Amino acid sequence: MSQSRQSRALVIVNTNFCSSDGDVALGTRRGARREAEKLSKILSQLNYNVKLMHNKTAKEMEDLYRQELCREHGEYFVSIISSHGDDGVVFGCDTEPVQLTRIFQILSSEKCPVLTKIPKIFFIQACRGRQFDQGVLVECDSGEPEPNGFSNYLSIPPQTVVMFACSPGYVAFLNICGSMFLQALLKLLEGEERHLALNRLMTRVNWEVALCCQAKGTYKGCKEMPCFVTNLLQEIFPFSA
Repeated sequence: MSQSRQSRALVIVNTNFCSSDGDVALGTRRGARREAEKLSKILSQLNYNVKLMHNKTAKEMEDLYRQELCREHGEYFVSIISSHGDDGVVFGCDTEPVQLTRIFQILSSEKCPVLTKIPKIFFIQACRGRQFDQGVLVECDSGEPEPNGFSNYLSIPPQTVVMFACSPGYVAFLNICGSMFLQALLKLLEGEERHLALNRLMTRVNWEVALCCQAKGTYKGCKEMPCFVTNLLQEIFPFSA
């Protein structure tokens, strides 16, 4: 029996940051590298051709996605970005911001017809603001919207799914053992949950992070709430290899 064609995965992890003038403006992300390596390994076991890249500048990150336009893809394209961030952006190792909508649009059907029918799945481990989630219920349908908040969701192209580690405006936690979000994803991909449809798998990740994880040390007791947005029109099973 012939093996099905491999899907592709691009994993970018930035751990060390230095601006063009030599200033270290953002802290070192201890634990992120080993976590990314574990995720790359499990994706390889699930029939993905994985490209793992460390400490890329903002321009290099965009270039990596442009290179995907020339690649041969299987059923799915998965990308994991692990870096410092803010609402709507992630930072290259040169501390320059990369607009997430720009990355999504690079792989859109308009820019790359070959990827039109291939679901594109992004997992974003990065802060989306500076607020700390104390674990209380937040009303999200009232008050003034955050700048560049929901409008970013509307810019996601068809056949695209994006899962964020945290809600808009909040921080995403990381320690030497890894992040709440990607550790939860890794746990589920290693278990039988990987056979679930993607929307159900993401809901399980939400449950795992929101109810089973909390910060320790300086921010003891603080929580995190992942969220995802999708433009898929059908259920998909990207990790049921």
